[in-house]
Amino acid sequence: MNRRQMIITSAGVLAVTATGCATTAGTEGATNMASTSPVLTGNPLADPWPGPYQGVPPWNQVSVDLLRDALNKGIDVLRAEVAAVVDNPEPATFENTMLAMELSGEHLGRASSIYSVMGGNIGTPEYQALTREMSPVLAAVSDEITFNDALFQRIRHVHETAAAAGLTPEQARLTRRSYERSVRNGAALDAAGKAELGRINQALSNAFTAFQQKVVADEQLITHYATEADLDGLPDSNKSAAAAAARSRELDGWVIVNTRSAVDPFLTFADNRAKREEIWRKFVNRGDNGDGNDTNATIAQILDLRAQRARLLGFETHAHWRMQDTMAGSPQAAMDLMMRVWPPAVARVGEEVAEMRGVAGHDIEPWDYLYYLEKVRKARYDLDQNDLKPYFELTSMKRGAFYMAERLYGMVFTQLPDGTIPVFHPDMKTYEVTDRASGRHIGIFYSDDFARSGKRSGAWMTTYRSRSNLNGHAENVLASNNNNFIKAPDGEPLLISLDDTQTLFHEFGHALHYLSSNVTYPGLGGVPRDFVEYPSQVHEKWVLTQPILDQFARHHETGAAMPQELLDKIEASSTFAEGYATVSYLSSALVDMDLHNRTEPVTDVDAFERDSLTRIGMPREIVMRHRLPQFNHLFTSDAYSAGYYSYLWSEVMDADTWAAFMEAGDPFDPETARRFKEIILAPGNTTDRAQAYRDFRGRDPDVTALLRTRGFPTS
Repeated sequence: MNRRQMIITSAGVLAVTATGCATTAGTEGATNMASTSPVLTGNPLADPWPGPYQGVPPWNQVSVDLLRDALNKGIDVLRAEVAAVVDNPEPATFENTMLAMELSGEHLGRASSIYSVMGGNIGTPEYQALTREMSPVLAAVSDEITFNDALFQRIRHVHETAAAAGLTPEQARLTRRSYERSVRNGAALDAAGKAELGRINQALSNAFTAFQQKVVADEQLITHYATEADLDGLPDSNKSAAAAAARSRELDGWVIVNTRSAVDPFLTFADNRAKREEIWRKFVNRGDNGDGNDTNATIAQILDLRAQRARLLGFETHAHWRMQDTMAGSPQAAMDLMMRVWPPAVARVGEEVAEMRGVAGHDIEPWDYLYYLEKVRKARYDLDQNDLKPYFELTSMKRGAFYMAERLYGMVFTQLPDGTIPVFHPDMKTYEVTDRASGRHIGIFYSDDFARSGKRSGAWMTTYRSRSNLNGHAENVLASNNNNFIKAPDGEPLLISLDDTQTLFHEFGHALHYLSSNVTYPGLGGVPRDFVEYPSQVHEKWVLTQPILDQFARHHETGAAMPQELLDKIEASSTFAEGYATVSYLSSALVDMDLHNRTEPVTDVDAFERDSLTRIGMPREIVMRHRLPQFNHLFTSDAYSAGYYSYLWSEVMDADTWAAFMEAGDPFDPETARRFKEIILAPGNTTDRAQAYRDFRGRDPDVTALLRTRGFPTS
């Protein structure tokens, strides 16, 4: 999943997007600007960053107090920039309004990038307190700019006169999208409406922060085992990680941390059924224990506030508000796709459960599913996931991802010596990214791989600086991948699963999307929510291509390539367990849409979750991938609310895109890769993304490819 950050959009509004700082420094040819000289605040976190590569975040200088000051000074500069636009006596033009707003907010953008990272990747109590303090302040600034009627009227004027002014298609698109975004966020409301929306946004900001910090607190819970027999069945690599987790807490024995990267291996391999149930219950009940970290009341508050906001803005539901600017366009379109896939997925689960019951000799409970699924995999295909892990060593698979980027897009990743540029944690590695053909510098890739106390769970990508060409040259991209692998003991290789490897390539795909960007205006750098996962998901497909396997999936001890026999087993089992994978994900997406596509907000969250799952026929043997009390995608921001379906929407396109490479006869086909980069990756939102897909594929996406990939019936 992508890391979301606060940036300044082209309408001058603080927004949640997939990028880091999407503003740029000054540009030649801009007229009627308040100043062409760089503004210096005296704060290194807000001022142009020092160092090579057009400046890099000075992580070595970050402190809570300095970051608070940077945010406040960034706000001051932004206010002055907006005032200069609003107070301009000349009629509104693209140059003195839209371009001026595109150039605004870089100080706050830089500070916000650092603020987001310190809250999500470090997450100490001090930074959690700063988040609680500054989140409502930043929300208020966003509203202040959105609700500035004089600014809105200038944007409206440029929008309405775009044709007469002879704006280029890209300029007209930027202006139209800025105007529509302003209206969607309340700029056209009267004074009373704006005041009410401001109250709602403030309350939502506080609730999002509260939800995130409660879930993080429950993810710090551990299960401590003093007897190794409690871990019988667990691979040695997982035992070593559990022992390291215990030592880091100054405990003897073994510790299972309450995060997916530690829990899933335990549920897959641990022989002790009672211990599996213990671990499972602790994990699935995060945020739902009736204690100080219970999130149910917070969720009910968020849902009520979202419903109020939707009504105020003239939308039937929160889902309708969120989906106005998506490829799907409506809740029904998203539901139609999901319900095309749901019945065959549920049917497949029935088949999986029947087979597992035969192996187990008893009914399958949720804490049994992964364990007996692995037993069936072993029996049917003679494939044990532990047979694969020795071939998937983290550092080697990262090199495989870099190889993929070079083969497809000509990007060369070169690791920088430790200490070359500042990092926010000593475990981080950094890489220079250059263009192979020209030697041109593209950006820096930061890799933050390991779990730590205070770091939010999961995997995500973020950018500290995205590309735009406004200043006469391309801005170097500063992109980061963030994972939560359990660190191996010193000197031992970190072996990861095939699924973990695919997640690694997924997040790297997000980074490649932003490293490929070639846009002029930052406001057109982002893409619709149900498009953003598409490039990342398609990059997962390269993990099992022969060149990656031959060169990088080699035994960590012997250096031997993966035997053909093992490759054949992987291929034969490629659609195995798709029932589980699809139902666990899709149930979360369906409940998300059910939750938000209603006029009356839900008050009893637990009861709603049970009832919603009953309505769709959720198999009792599976739990949602993300239960509502811990569903960060939905309740730490608005980003994925009524939008978790987007993974499936994107997967339709990624399956169909992979088919294009297969039709070309080579997963690294240069011409297909060139067209994919130029049409899909590089343009951002400079053109309609649905049309872009048609331009690439020659037609609309075909769901048949997805069904075929998952091994489901296609008719």
